[in-house]
Amino acid sequence: MQKKYRLAKREHFSQVFRFGQSVANYQFVLYSRKNANIEEFRLGVSVSKKLGNAVVRNKLRRRMKEIVRHHREQIAGGYDLILIARKPVADMTYQQMEKSVLHIIRKASLWKPKKR
Repeated sequence: MQKKYRLAKREHFSQVFRFGQSVANYQFVLYSRKNANIEEFRLGVSVSKKLGNAVVRNKLRRRMKEIVRHHREQIAGGYDLILIARKPVADMTYQQMEKSVLHIIRKASLWKPKKR
């Protein structure tokens, strides 16, 4: 994921957690906060040690970022987002993860309609 799409600093994560809104489904939690200083969205990803060892966590993290990267044109800009994986994600296929991530983005009203 390109640098302009990354949410990396601890202080930015803290602001999103403190002042943002959360939406959840069984597999993921999405925190979002409006940020007027940016045109695009920025994404932070979190995978707990409860989900597995470093290999498993990094695989899940890469998949989550790749799903968002593929659909970045349809995600609303001007937001800081944090996507947190829950326990059931460890057993999901890529297609199931993609469906669930897109569901939670739509649930948070961050999905732009397709242009015709």
